[in-house]
Amino acid sequence: MKLYYRKEGKGPVIVVIHGLYGSSDNWMNMGKRLAENHTVYMIDQRNHGRSPFADEQSFDAMRDDLAEFFNTHEIEKAIIIGHSMGGKTAMWFAADYPEKVEKLVIADIAPKDYTQHKDSSQYHLHRNILLAMQELDFSKIKKRKEVDKLLSERIDSARIRQFLLKNVTKDKKTKKYRWRLNVDVLYEYLDEIVGGVNLKWFEDRIPITTYPVVFIRGLESNYIMDEDFELIKKIYPEASIKDIPGAGHWLHAEKPDEFMDAVVKCC
Repeated sequence: MKLYYRKEGKGPVIVVIHGLYGSSDNWMNMGKRLAENHTVYMIDQRNHGRSPFADEQSFDAMRDDLAEFFNTHEIEKAIIIGHSMGGKTAMWFAADYPEKVEKLVIADIAPKDYTQHKDSSQYHLHRNILLAMQELDFSKIKKRKEVDKLLSERIDSARIRQFLLKNVTKDKKTKKYRWRLNVDVLYEYLDEIVGGVNLKWFEDRIPITTYPVVFIRGLESNYIMDEDFELIKKIYPEASIKDIPGAGHWLHAEKPDEFMDAVVKCC
């Protein structure tokens, strides 16, 4: 699959992979800053942003998309920055293509099955979000603000709703609003998105020491907990973990200066 991308700067290559509901748009400010000393590619993963829709959202498919992207753009080696779902894509790609990885920077996601931990809050959160998106009847929408009002009936967080609204676009042909996300396929693959790329997936590969790995977590987020350190170190024994106080899951947007500082220090 030929992925949509944005490119900034010159120099050693950085490839940025967004998370669930995200796109390259969300990384433009950070990408421009990183581009002061690097060539930065910001991709839209399949079924997101301006990349094509497909009937699969498996990590194997996302890994293969990234491999094709590296090949198409003749990227011999790169620093890979992956956030959330994009972090899992990055980890899975790096495991199969270690020779392509200069350094792996994982933003606020752990290599674990989130469906198996405590109350599986991440799974239930995303299931509720996707159901709310599926139920939205765009044929009745005349203004973008009406989308936020309807989403608020199921999604309490204004911050999450504002993030989702970035995926609302107007179709040039029909002049109707629609999602820029393939919501049905994302819902179908939610179990893998939330649970995939975990310890079992890496069992025949660990320990991984071929390339440096850095995890950056927001201390207000519950995606990387202290108890996950043992798991991370089992897979990546030489990995470092950096904390950003006051940041939640979207740490690159909430604390851009602190996130930039953490990335620059590790890159």
